[in-house]
Amino acid sequence: MTLDFEELDYQKPPLGEISLRRRAEPRLNGIILYEVKLGDKFLMSSLFTESEIQLAKLGLAELPGEELDVVVGGLGLGYTAVTVLENRSVKSLRVIDVMAPVIEWHRQGLVPLGEQLTADPRCTLVHADFFALATSTESGFNKADPSQRVHAVLLDIDHSPTHWLNPENSSFYTVVSLQSLSDKLHPGGVFGLWSNDPPADEFIQILESVFLSAKAHVVSFPNPYMGGTSSCTVYLAHKQA
Repeated sequence: MTLDFEELDYQKPPLGEISLRRRAEPRLNGIILYEVKLGDKFLMSSLFTESEIQLAKLGLAELPGEELDVVVGGLGLGYTAVTVLENRSVKSLRVIDVMAPVIEWHRQGLVPLGEQLTADPRCTLVHADFFALATSTESGFNKADPSQRVHAVLLDIDHSPTHWLNPENSSFYTVVSLQSLSDKLHPGGVFGLWSNDPPADEFIQILESVFLSAKAHVVSFPNPYMGGTSSCTVYLAHKQA
């Protein structure tokens, strides 16, 4: 029996209606896709994952040493998190997501990478507001150890620094908030950010006001719907060692 479409879950958390669906794509020889929608808008698809993977690869590539502690903001379908765990230098990974249903999809094995993530003892899935933790002046990302610093923070929640999933997130992309995040990084640590928009010089200037250096990487990937390629941006900012 051929799978055409199946809604795996539908819930109404505070941010709005969210659904997980699995469907066959007839335009691509019937491959099975997993898609997430928030309201009537598509948030993510298992067809387009290269930029999420590159967020992890680029973010960790320049970190020296072993025993790395990493935070990922935004779980999604898990591609950034799984790529982080493929790096054997990673000692611990905390993945923070404000959407409780998304975490449950992974714990219940409703998404392809859920079992891999939840079976890895280095990985902890945390239901919390990433932005509140990142900008807190009283604690860090780990409530059990508020003073703990991490080596990398990789963020993939909003569509871009100027196109937010929740308007309240806008205050994070400022010098004051990014300085609070920087304070939670070890010297030499990295902040990485995924964006669906082209590189923005204005945001790079904000990053450079806080970090030692900042740059934008354009990540291109095939887009079979358009018959060509599409691209996203990965910003990387380095804290002074």
